[in-house]
Amino acid sequence: MFLFRNLIIALADVLHIFLSVYMYIVIARAVISWFNINSDHQVVQFIHRVTEQPLAWIRKAIPVVISGLDLSPVLLIFAILFLDHFIVETLRQIAVLQP
Repeated sequence: MFLFRNLIIALADVLHIFLSVYMYIVIARAVISWFNINSDHQVVQFIHRVTEQPLAWIRKAIPVVISGLDLSPVLLIFAILFLDHFIVETLRQIAVLQP
């Protein structure tokens, strides 16, 4: 059963890394929106492609704009942090409970 426990721990660690990297990509998207950066650059296009769908879904579900400031990246970061703490910690606790 130690193989199953190690598999769950590894899955939790990979999920934690993925969610952390995605959170930094969302932060980069917010910072990019503050400056006049060339949108033809491949990195900027990648960041927009990866983050636009969740941000658009949040904007459609909860239109949060205060004085022209879009707060959907903040809500997405909160959701990522919630998923990270809830799912990753749950997986780690499941792994610890395995005999």
